[in-house]
Amino acid sequence: MEEDGVDASCSTEDWLLHVKELVPVALDKAKEVVKVKGFSGRWKMIISRLEQIPLMLSNLSSHPCFSKNALCKEQLQAVSNSLRDVVESAELCLKEKYEGKLQMQSDLDALIGRMDLNLRDCGLLIKTGMLGEATLSSSSVSGSVEQSDAAAHNNIRELLARLQIGHLESKHKALDCVVEVMKEDEKNVLDVLSRSNIAALVQLLTASSTRIREKTVTVICSLVESGSCEDWLVSEGVLPPLIRLVESGSAVGREKAAISLQRLSMSAETSREIVGHGGVCPLIELCRTGDSVSQAAAACTLKNISAVPEVRQVLAEEGIVKVMINLLASGMLLGSKEYAAECLQNLTASNESLKRSVVSEGGIRTLLAYLDGPLPQESAVAALRNLVGSISDETLVSLGLLPRLVHVLKSGSSGAQQAAASAICRVCSSSERKKSVGESGCIPLLVKMLEAKPNSAREVAAQALSCLMTVSYNRREVKKDEKSVPNLVQLLDPSPQNNAKKYAVLCLGLISSSKKCKKLMISYGAIGYLKKLNEMDIPGAKKLHERLEKGKLRSLFGKKIV
Repeated sequence: MEEDGVDASCSTEDWLLHVKELVPVALDKAKEVVKVKGFSGRWKMIISRLEQIPLMLSNLSSHPCFSKNALCKEQLQAVSNSLRDVVESAELCLKEKYEGKLQMQSDLDALIGRMDLNLRDCGLLIKTGMLGEATLSSSSVSGSVEQSDAAAHNNIRELLARLQIGHLESKHKALDCVVEVMKEDEKNVLDVLSRSNIAALVQLLTASSTRIREKTVTVICSLVESGSCEDWLVSEGVLPPLIRLVESGSAVGREKAAISLQRLSMSAETSREIVGHGGVCPLIELCRTGDSVSQAAAACTLKNISAVPEVRQVLAEEGIVKVMINLLASGMLLGSKEYAAECLQNLTASNESLKRSVVSEGGIRTLLAYLDGPLPQESAVAALRNLVGSISDETLVSLGLLPRLVHVLKSGSSGAQQAAASAICRVCSSSERKKSVGESGCIPLLVKMLEAKPNSAREVAAQALSCLMTVSYNRREVKKDEKSVPNLVQLLDPSPQNNAKKYAVLCLGLISSSKKCKKLMISYGAIGYLKKLNEMDIPGAKKLHERLEKGKLRSLFGKKIV
């Protein structure tokens, strides 16, 4: 471009001088138009913009790195173009050579918009700190890793700044470059990313161009997955445009937006905001109709949201129960099914209405069918544990719940086994149920669980046994197992991290009437443990201690008499 002896090859200072010379010329022309009352309202607005330019130029040029930064020169060129348009438009108005009044009004409105953009962009250029990062020449960075890194950071800063400066097409070009840089050098991008860059990206999410929205959400998805700027993104308002993309974006837009929401919803506060911004319905619809990746991301997001108790009723009102049950049965990815199971676990944790809804929608049969498959079982078993109180004895038998719980105790993961043991506790609401559970063959498996490494596993196994052993049949089954007494005695350990000790006391108390069991308890050191537990006021410890002491004395006297 060449303009009055100034072209692209000229220095930044040359362009600054040129713009300074143009300002009074444009201002005089604009004031002249106002005097003849041609479009006076719009020209007064143009005059107000022109009067702001000298201060803007002063702020821009007073920075020590002004002449070394390419963006300064580009902005001066943009301002020069606007000033030239002011002069040309003023002459058309003075000579009344414009093509129609409405067209001239539209042209002047567009000119005012460009001038606003010039002022805004120059202000942003100063605020972003870009002027403090002088562009390093290739000669000054050669041979030094540190300087090369500094040059890379500076180039990325300039690129990110371009997301905020200029018209939409120039931002689009900058966005293309950012997408490529993120693929090759994500670490350096994250190192220099600022909050203003995040704000610019969020604004581009609402651009009219589908391509720009897709590229922007791709960058945002990468940023979210990096785990480095979630708070900035949320505070700059990323949730509403992401939700809109899930609702009505292109296939790429929906997928990237859903993945972004999946990560962001790991925060309970952000999950609440997603609900508040109307995100539940679009996510549920994506579970119904989305492709495999989008479906899985939406399911995981809803699973995360369902972990927040106060929003579960909102989820239910949007129809989440039926959708998750269907997803559990026929999700396109295995991950989708697992997320659905976790979501049902959360939904049934405490809300009785939701429990009834899951049962009435056929959720129990679907959960049991899921248990027969190859996927992780913990969440499905935990959901069933939450639901067993809502199942009649007849249903319990007809659905074959107990055999499946026993199978999980035999071969499930540690977490699934714990959930199964906890479910057994809840199944045992009557003596009849307790006897049925004991007859299912779970007692030896629970005794074995008492040896598990996790404290939580030992605790839930001891709790299940203490519940079952109130029935005589089950007490006999426990006595038959040679590991039961030594395992239970080990759980009398008084250490604070051992939460199973209170249940171990109950279990041992229930079989302490057996002479054989008492001898075993004494031989494995139960009395020493019970002395300490008695001091800690553990229920039943004092009574069991006294019973064992008496048994020990009788044993000693018996030996002397013999």
